[in-house]
Amino acid sequence: MRYEGMVYRPPSEAYSFILQATIGCPHNKCAFCNLYKEKRFRIRSVQELKEDIDEGKKYYGEGVRSLFLADGNSILMRTDQLAEIIAYAYKVFPRLERVTTYGSSQYIDKKTEAEMRTLREAGLTRIHTGMETGYDPLLVEIKKGTSVEQQIRVGLKVRQAGIELSEYIMVGLGGYKWTKEHALESARVLNAINPDFIRLRTFVPTQGSILAEKYCAGEFKLLEPHDALKEIRLLVENLNVESFLASDHYLNFWDVSGELPQEKEKILREIDYAMTLPRHRFRGLGMMESM
Repeated sequence: MRYEGMVYRPPSEAYSFILQATIGCPHNKCAFCNLYKEKRFRIRSVQELKEDIDEGKKYYGEGVRSLFLADGNSILMRTDQLAEIIAYAYKVFPRLERVTTYGSSQYIDKKTEAEMRTLREAGLTRIHTGMETGYDPLLVEIKKGTSVEQQIRVGLKVRQAGIELSEYIMVGLGGYKWTKEHALESARVLNAINPDFIRLRTFVPTQGSILAEKYCAGEFKLLEPHDALKEIRLLVENLNVESFLASDHYLNFWDVSGELPQEKEKILREIDYAMTLPRHRFRGLGMMESM
């Protein structure tokens, strides 16, 4: 198996076989991110990927049950090639149950509904999408390259194709300036999409990113734990979805998770309890204070 540079995957893919189908990120302009700056985006050949799958079988055996396609936005591969790779993986790993990938809205949008169904039929089961926020002015500010209208259209396209959708929200991404708008508008967009998963990520800018530079210059202030929880509470109380809310990241100050709508009141009570605790009780403070 061949890997170039650092390879990133969602926490929920911790036990997946990672296949680096693409190198880097085709957008690579987000103001909060510096993960792929050392890479120039390219798509690896089908032959190379099949060879890596074969190597994966030699290393892991036939017991692989989950496969994650890295790097950023492997969804951009030609549909026929991506479907061929996915189908080949199922052939090589007879116990394979799940194939997932990252996919930003602007790149999923390049696929037709028929192409999305083709990928589902080949065995693509889940797409991880960094929605980050449902507030258009903030999407412009962070240079995300998409819009609320596109996020909703694409989210519905994924769901209608029968592919699970995991949407990521960055808590505190709007700082104190847009904390209310960020929460309320993100809830509105998520309600329109009704994704399978909503995953919370507390925002801490990566070193060398545009927002990290603004933070160091005193132009951007990160939300304190209690304020981040207030933002999450406002988001949750305005959600009207049938989704699993997950808080599966080490940067999150508190575990806020559960089935929606069944456990909504339980989640809100947990947030209210956490907000009574002193600051030092929250996890993730070390990373925040090291910036």
